[in-house]
Amino acid sequence: MLGRQLLRSGTSVGAHYREARRSRSDAEFISKLEGGLQELDETAYWLELLIESNTGSSEVVWELLEEANQLTAMFVASVRTVKRRLGRA
Repeated sequence: MLGRQLLRSGTSVGAHYREARRSRSDAEFISKLEGGLQELDETAYWLELLIESNTGSSEVVWELLEEANQLTAMFVASVRTVKRRLGRA
């Protein structure tokens, strides 16, 4: 069950990013990246549960969690940059 949830939320991040790259407006770009941020947060949650339950290789799961945190930072920076440019930050 955890693995299925992790797969769903983790792959959704990529889909949101791809949609953001093809967005037709700044508002759509922000919306898609913010959707990706929600999925990243959910992905981090499932990874944290895997760590706490000692399921799988904790080293690999920690690396995936770090990658999710790095992606979160990049998405947040991108959203802030566009909002600042639009005068909404």
